[in-house]
Amino acid sequence: MTVRQALNSAMDDEIKRDPKVFLMGEEVAQFDGSYKVSKGLYKKYGAGRIWDTPICEAGFSGLGVGAALFGLRPIIEFMTWNFAMQGIDQLINSCAKFCYMTGGDFSSCPIVFRGLNGPTAGAAAQHSQCFAAWYGSVPGLKVVAPWNCEDARGLLKTAIRDNSPVIFLESELMYSVEFEFDKSVMDPDFTLPIGKAKIERKGKDVTIVSYSKMVGTSLEAAATLSKKHKVDAEVINLRTIRPLDRKTILESVKKTSHIVSVEDGWPQSGIGAEISALMMEAGFDYLDAPHERITGADVPMPYSVPLEKAAVPDTQNVINGVLKALNKK
Repeated sequence: MTVRQALNSAMDDEIKRDPKVFLMGEEVAQFDGSYKVSKGLYKKYGAGRIWDTPICEAGFSGLGVGAALFGLRPIIEFMTWNFAMQGIDQLINSCAKFCYMTGGDFSSCPIVFRGLNGPTAGAAAQHSQCFAAWYGSVPGLKVVAPWNCEDARGLLKTAIRDNSPVIFLESELMYSVEFEFDKSVMDPDFTLPIGKAKIERKGKDVTIVSYSKMVGTSLEAAATLSKKHKVDAEVINLRTIRPLDRKTILESVKKTSHIVSVEDGWPQSGIGAEISALMMEAGFDYLDAPHERITGADVPMPYSVPLEKAAVPDTQNVINGVLKALNKK
């Protein structure tokens, strides 16, 4: 199964399970979605549950928030999270803050905003940035970033059932990637907890923390480090950006005494910067070396193929960061 199919099956399960769930966005219905994530859902459930919208993110975001505040469970698809900037006032000021600003009178806003996030391929500066740190800084939101099929299916089902607004950040470059997984993942009741990271590879020498597509890059680096450098790396898949699973990170660093964070977003105020703050506030005494950050380049994403490639972390960047943290290079 591909990640695209895992996301599709999660929405299918939840639309079937709960009559209050519906999907809304540009081209999600009759066209089966711009990236075919909603393929077949319109044919199966009809226009009452799968809604095509005009190209107006502010409009259908606000419509979704209103529907959620009055008891429905919308799934709002953005063709890309870059386009969500047109509707960001609805996500932040109308959605994330509503419980607080009504003194708890509106205590739930069960809505999922989902779509592709981060670098793609040849999409240039306005369609390639990572919004994990943007939305991860906002009280009132939960922010999820899946990597594989298990993540995509389990976390999306949980997000749809959650009574809080959830920002669901998908990677276009992962949509067609196939993963094997236990058959229990396809159970209609299978879910994964928001706020809990997963240790994808156990190790004792260094902790590598990542999310979304960069988890795969980190695992590839860990395999090479083991084979060529005799370094046993532990790889943590964050799964959730907010709330961040600080406990899992700290427990790993207690064991390894070294940490490297990997992300394809910008360095300043990024997820790695938050992890650095965690190390200073709660993990300093466990470290034998400074935290190493591997990030995307601090530039708008280039359109040029070789420059785009240079702007995104690769396996060798992660290996170099680990060797530096271990004072082996």
